[in-house]
Amino acid sequence: MRNGVLMVAAALVLPALASGAEGDVEAIKAVVKAAYVDGVHAKPSAAAMRAGFHPEFRMLVLKDGAVSGVTLDEWAGRIEKGAATRTSPGPEIRHEFTTVDVTGNAAVVRLELHRGGKHTFTDYLSLYRFADGWKIVSKTFQAHPAS
Repeated sequence: MRNGVLMVAAALVLPALASGAEGDVEAIKAVVKAAYVDGVHAKPSAAAMRAGFHPEFRMLVLKDGAVSGVTLDEWAGRIEKGAATRTSPGPEIRHEFTTVDVTGNAAVVRLELHRGGKHTFTDYLSLYRFADGWKIVSKTFQAHPAS
């Protein structure tokens, strides 16, 4: 009897947990697509970035064995300046979510980004869930050489 009750409880709880996790995955993908894929690459927009990135965001850049940090304000400023001076359409942007891993209020995304048909970046984005939704809090990446 006790095992039967546990099985019924599990049957009721597990789908709810799965649908919650699926909802989180879809919400995370939506934030990453709007703020990063579109806001940085496809349709550059500092406003779109600020909507999906946390104000304390940091991008960590490895160059010549040294790590430096780029703030959201610095990066969004570069995007804004580039968008203002762009005179032609940007390259076609394609992306693929290879991993979206969620544990509670923390998540990590691995994203493969292609610009103009070339594999350009493998991005690792970390997110936290806040009262107003999921926000990107950090990024590390591997740039792939142009071929």
